[in-house]
Amino acid sequence: MNKRAFPVLMGLSLVFFAVAPVLIVRAPYEQEMGLIQKIFYFHFASWMAMYLAILVLGIASALFLFRRKPAADRLAVAAAEAAVVFGLMGLITGPLWAVKSWGVWWTWDARTTMAMILELILVAYLILRAYGGPGSDRLAAGLGMFAMANLPFLYVSTEIWRTIHPPTSVVPTLPVDFGLPLWWSVAGFVVLCLALLTARVRLEEQRATLDRLYLALEEE
Repeated sequence: MNKRAFPVLMGLSLVFFAVAPVLIVRAPYEQEMGLIQKIFYFHFASWMAMYLAILVLGIASALFLFRRKPAADRLAVAAAEAAVVFGLMGLITGPLWAVKSWGVWWTWDARTTMAMILELILVAYLILRAYGGPGSDRLAAGLGMFAMANLPFLYVSTEIWRTIHPPTSVVPTLPVDFGLPLWWSVAGFVVLCLALLTARVRLEEQRATLDRLYLALEEE
């Protein structure tokens, strides 16, 4: 990973997050939900960052599993950690919005249930990597690909099953007053996700270098 990419990405993310509150404050209130609707700008954006991280996780896991590329494995670990963080943000902001919109903190409809399952899969990936022992990297790679395979079902869940979530088709049809702060927030979260991936992969590279040095010292 390029060492110079991290400060550039962090600088961009700071710009996005500095301007985002201004755009969100200026956005009009939604007619039924009022102020609480503004959580949506963070809720949806965190899910988009999670989607990106899981896509990176799945692709990197496939590259490691079938081509045995250590760099891909390091990227997969970084992406899994980022996906857990952004997924947790989505699971926290969702109930904050839901209790005002639906009157309950949590409802076991299709999308919320699948989102929780996907988060548990990601946590299982990290636990397997940490405590699985020899060969756990390959097992975890399969789990990472499985997590990516769940993304399409999560995305279309509101179109296929009965759910109280707004359908996915609502987002592209938002008026400019709502759409601008939303997509600005999405861009900020995506850039932040890329910055975290860059930093985390760099850490994994340094850890791998230390491991090689320790092995070299033991062989002497």
